[in-house]
Amino acid sequence: MISRFLWLSVSILCAFTAAAQAQEFEPVDLPDFIDEKVEGIADEKVDFIRGPRIFQFAGSHDILFRRFKSKTPEEIEGYIDAMIRVQELAAFNPETDMAAIPLNTEDRGFNGWKTLRPKEFDTPREDGPININRYLREGPKLGIPTFFNLPIALTPADLVAGEIDVAIMGIGLDMGTGFRGAAFGPRALRTGSIYGGTGMSNLPHMHTQVSPFNELNIVDYGDINVDQLSTERSLEHIRSMVRDVAASGTIPMIVGGDHSLMYPDVAGVVDVYGAGNVGVIHFDAHYDAGDSGSHLLSHGQPVRRLFNEKLVPGKNFIQVGLRGSWPGRAGFEWMQEQGLRYHPMAEIEKDGWDAVKERVFKEAMEDGPEHIYISFDIDVLDPAYMPGTGTPEPGGLTTREVFPIVRGLCASKHIVGFELVELNPLVDPGYTTAQNSNRILQECLTGIAMRKLGITDPNYLSPLTTEHGHDQ
Repeated sequence: MISRFLWLSVSILCAFTAAAQAQEFEPVDLPDFIDEKVEGIADEKVDFIRGPRIFQFAGSHDILFRRFKSKTPEEIEGYIDAMIRVQELAAFNPETDMAAIPLNTEDRGFNGWKTLRPKEFDTPREDGPININRYLREGPKLGIPTFFNLPIALTPADLVAGEIDVAIMGIGLDMGTGFRGAAFGPRALRTGSIYGGTGMSNLPHMHTQVSPFNELNIVDYGDINVDQLSTERSLEHIRSMVRDVAASGTIPMIVGGDHSLMYPDVAGVVDVYGAGNVGVIHFDAHYDAGDSGSHLLSHGQPVRRLFNEKLVPGKNFIQVGLRGSWPGRAGFEWMQEQGLRYHPMAEIEKDGWDAVKERVFKEAMEDGPEHIYISFDIDVLDPAYMPGTGTPEPGGLTTREVFPIVRGLCASKHIVGFELVELNPLVDPGYTTAQNSNRILQECLTGIAMRKLGITDPNYLSPLTTEHGHDQ
């Protein structure tokens, strides 16, 4: 508590200091080696680097000028243009930024949280994935953590240049639930991987003898930033970033974050493939189609919003694993009116898992659209397997039931997006939740790799694992 208070106090002090500097600042003189290089640059740009607005990018003018020392006049001007552009993009835009609750639109950093880092700030490079491993076979215990120790990509151009099949990205949005901590889900999965990816890519999935890391080009696409005080302000940025990945021909695989993400994630994919052309298979203990409260989106409302905006029709929506006390009668009646197909745990308990799994496969393959998005809330599993989540519900699915259906769906259908949400490592009493979550991602990746190899049977198992030879 004390350290948090000190951090807040220092942050407030820095804000006041920066404001005071802006009011009282005297423009600095340029050193000779900089003065010579900026002779042909417009006066307003030179005034910018002499003034206080550079403190957003450098702790002092001396530090900024040292960055310029080895640059050409053209590179210096590009760097100045980039700084000015960042400040313009971060400032309030009344045409796009009006909020239901008034915000401090005078803040120069109003949009700073979603302003992308300019390429001019970095060492020039060719577009394409970047491998940040030092060693040829770097295991999960060492190195800079990425999803499955994979290379990273930062832009859609990197995805196109690398012909990337799947981009795994984190989105730490967790304001849509009363139990915070899911924002740390992506970090938990990056550090919780014990095998797979670079350095272990020759290992196949035992049941199928297919290695997704050998068959697919996969990258860690980093994290998509959010406004940590506003779900509403975060949504359009998330939607646009997911849309950019899907538009590049790459499958976005999102690690959350709470289930509010289903709305911008699915919407971003639908923006590319068209409303009504994408089906959603929704694994969850809860139906997440709530319609009450002053907020129009939370982790219990994304389904309703997708339906209200007519992005996904009811016939294209399948739910698996519902249980507990929600929805009640009104919720089930609404789902029936919409034509939504659902398979609660009561059906599974009555008819058995194998029968229900085959119904889901049939609905997805025979009656569903060509393109499928899977939204996987980890609380669909029993808390024995997924204790680290915000709304655990007893009586759920097992890992033995979940892994094959995820793999089978990703093999049999054209997957255009996948999300795993509600992983909260702050309430995970052990390693179980991160380990099982990592495995769910691998099951989907294995299914996508199987489909690429022409294996589309959702129940496929390698003969090596099923034809034992003990009867021979």
